[in-house]
Amino acid sequence: MVRLAAAAAHFTRDVGFDLDRIKMIISHARDAGVALLALPDGALGGYLTDLRHPDVDCLPPLLEPNGDEVRSVIDIAGEMIVCLGYSERGPGSLRYDAAVCLSGDGILGRHRKVHIPAGIASLFAAGDGFSAFDTPLGRMGLLIDHDKTFPEAPRALAVDGAEIIACLSAWPTSLTNRAPRMAQDRQARLFDLYDQARAAENQVVWLSSNQSGRHGALHFLGRAKVVGPGGEILARTWSKGGLAVAEVDLPGAVGAARAVLHHLGERRPETYR
Repeated sequence: MVRLAAAAAHFTRDVGFDLDRIKMIISHARDAGVALLALPDGALGGYLTDLRHPDVDCLPPLLEPNGDEVRSVIDIAGEMIVCLGYSERGPGSLRYDAAVCLSGDGILGRHRKVHIPAGIASLFAAGDGFSAFDTPLGRMGLLIDHDKTFPEAPRALAVDGAEIIACLSAWPTSLTNRAPRMAQDRQARLFDLYDQARAAENQVVWLSSNQSGRHGALHFLGRAKVVGPGGEILARTWSKGGLAVAEVDLPGAVGAARAVLHHLGERRPETYR
């Protein structure tokens, strides 16, 4: 059995503040016996302030993929596996919405967000694929918020052997049809629906982290969760910051889900056109 956690938390443009918050969350997770922790997208440097009319003068800071900020999290992580998101400086003037999985031993895996919503497509370059990677807990993959809207994204990771998928988000409430209560919000419903459906479709353990609180025009959902390979929510937070912690028998849970109906083995890709 191993303890997995997904965090709902608020992060800012102040990277020093963010590192202090990451250190605090990792400390709480360590006290809870967590071996794998998913932090939100924008955990270093925050996220955008608006998805329809983003302020190009107030974008998250661009960080180097092996820069001091990422190295600082490696130092904090120790034996824990930690996943987090940030804005990555690419070649030339390119900006990527990026995620990294690391531990005290160094970088384990990376991902650049592939599916960029139309309103911010001019700000971020798209990543070019999905690759699983090996960790001390097993093979896993990374996604970044809008990626999970597309079933092909987690399926590509599962086909590549991932049995754990961490989806790191900065997912806000609806921008066009705000509900009086977050529980009634269209985006809250979709956020939860995608988490459960993608876990069940691929029979994987799914970690869903998210930003919480407000930033500019955006009100982030929180609603971090750990989902089992049958689509069952094993642990969750609600709108406020916190840790969703679940104890999981990783090989046992995935093996049990695939014992009778093995979705990956039953695929018929030659018929998918």
